[in-house]
Amino acid sequence: MSEKSHKLLSLAQQLRLYKPPDSLNNPIRRQNGIPQSAKPKTAAVLICLFEGNDGDLRVILTERSSRLSSHSGEVSLPGGKREEGDADDVETALREATEEIGLDPSLVDVVTVFEPFMTKYAMAVVPVVGILFDKKAFNPAPNVNEVEAVFDVPLEMFLKDENRREQEKEWMGDKYLLHFFDHQSGSKMYTIWAITASILIRAASLVYQRPPAFPERKPTFWNGNPDKPIDT
Repeated sequence: MSEKSHKLLSLAQQLRLYKPPDSLNNPIRRQNGIPQSAKPKTAAVLICLFEGNDGDLRVILTERSSRLSSHSGEVSLPGGKREEGDADDVETALREATEEIGLDPSLVDVVTVFEPFMTKYAMAVVPVVGILFDKKAFNPAPNVNEVEAVFDVPLEMFLKDENRREQEKEWMGDKYLLHFFDHQSGSKMYTIWAITASILIRAASLVYQRPPAFPERKPTFWNGNPDKPIDT
C-alpha cells in the first residue's frame, strides 16, 4: 500500500471529533436522535470517502438492481437493515458493503457515525463514515441480485447548485424540498435524490465546513423531529 494521503489523514482527524448537535440529543424528545414513540427499525449506510485522481474527495454509490422489490433502479449508498447478529451500526454498514459491492472491511477506516435520518415509514437510517485510503486495493464486485452498478461522485457536488433540481413536497403539514442531483458516469446518467441526497448534503457540509449554495429545507422528520407522531 502507498503512503496515506495527508488530505485523508487530516479529514479522518477532523471527522473523529464530530459530535451531533445538542438539538439532536434532547432526551425529552429523542433517544439517540429518534423519537421514542416511533419504535423504528434500523438500517445503516456507508459513506465511503476516498481521494480521486485529481485530488478531490469522492464517495462510492450504487445503482440498485431492477430485480429488487423496493427502490429498484435507484441510487443509494451501500447499506441495509440491521440484522440480529450485527454488533452495532458500523458492523451493519460494513457487512452490507461487503455483501453488495465486495468492499473488504479491512480497507475501510471508520471515523465517525452521524445522527440517524428517520424516514416517514419509521426506519432510522444511520450514516457510518469511513475512509478508503487505498482505492486501488478495492475492486468492485457487485452482487447482481442487489446492485446494478458501482460508481463514485465528487462529494462537493452536494453543496453546489449545479446539475440540481428540486421538488416541493408536503407530509403531515410539513413542507419540504426533495433534491435531485444528476451525475454523468461514463455513458450513463445517474440521479441521486431523496434521503441519499440529504445524507450526502449533510456529509459534504461537515467535511467542507460550509452550508450548501441552495436552500435545503429538509423534512423535519428526517432527523427524528416530527411535529406530529409518525405512523408506524
